[in-house]
Amino acid sequence: MSHRATAPLYAAGFVTAFGAHGIAAGLGGYTHASLLTLGLLLAVYDGAEIVLKPLFGSLADRIGPRPVLLGGLLAFTLASAAFVISGNPATVGVARLAQGASAAAFSPAASALVARLTPTTHHGRAFGGYGAWKGLGYTTGPLLGGVLISFGGFTALFAALAAVALTVAIWAAFAVPAVPPLPKTRQTLRDLTRRLTSPGFLRPTAALSATTAAVAVGVGFLPVQAASWGPLVSGAAVSCMAAAAALIQPLVGKARDTGRLHDTTGMATGLLVAAAGYAVAATVPGLIALFAAAIAIGAGAGAATPLGFAALAAATEPEHLGQTMGSAEVGRELGDAGGPLLVGAIATATTLSGGLLALTAVLGTAAVAVGRPRAQNG
Repeated sequence: MSHRATAPLYAAGFVTAFGAHGIAAGLGGYTHASLLTLGLLLAVYDGAEIVLKPLFGSLADRIGPRPVLLGGLLAFTLASAAFVISGNPATVGVARLAQGASAAAFSPAASALVARLTPTTHHGRAFGGYGAWKGLGYTTGPLLGGVLISFGGFTALFAALAAVALTVAIWAAFAVPAVPPLPKTRQTLRDLTRRLTSPGFLRPTAALSATTAAVAVGVGFLPVQAASWGPLVSGAAVSCMAAAAALIQPLVGKARDTGRLHDTTGMATGLLVAAAGYAVAATVPGLIALFAAAIAIGAGAGAATPLGFAALAAATEPEHLGQTMGSAEVGRELGDAGGPLLVGAIATATTLSGGLLALTAVLGTAAVAVGRPRAQNG
């Protein structure tokens, strides 16, 4: 399938990531409510995705992923535009809930379409591009959101999100072909449980969750580690991490497609590289060490991401891709929320370096679990 069909799917991945992080980055200056209320406003987007992604993934399998993709993008547009029209700051929580529910629809549909529209021999490259654009949304969202908020407040940010989502929806409507649902055998709860607890699902999902945690912590805590050098250096460190992740993903995907890199080996190696980056950030002082750590974190997370998606696609029957991708995305959302919570909690009890070393241990443990040889039967 040509790049013409997959490009709007990459853009859809960017929209959901930008929507989550672009808005979240400015909520602290938006509300004078309690810290608990602020925490709820930050969590409601991801919470809606965690609950609804498996459901919309199953719906994509039942009716085809294209209508779920388009419906989700249009719903995201309406949710964003409604906030702009209302002009009521108190509705930000409702708007974020609606955006998160909409993203829960089009995000797993987009990844399922990437798998369905791409030959299996090109899944690495296809998911490399998809992961790169989604990663850019995660890492550049706070910067883009901050620029928009500084010029026009949250109204400008929500208006931009509505415009981007609508543009992607129209683009996808013309460029993405219809993909009919595939006939499938009756699935029992036992069948679903077996599939979602198999190594073919758990290993890549664990890798995706760990890489998302690594990126989320990098966006939130590397600037704190670099605070003494000022905001320009802090932003540059995060940008280096984002650039490393974006640049390496297509290269890793190509290596996977040509048989030069195995999924489990690549995922485990990527996680170890990210873990090494956090170990350096936590223990080695100096500006050079900080940027080296940022590049290692981005490169490691970026290397594991397309391999995780490709491994999921390879281990899943085509008729269950939506359900599998939706369930795996829950793991990513848990990593997105859990990584910063872990580092923040341990940093509060010890130091920021202690929190980063805790994440180092988590990433290293995940690498061992993902790369461990499968037990032989008999």
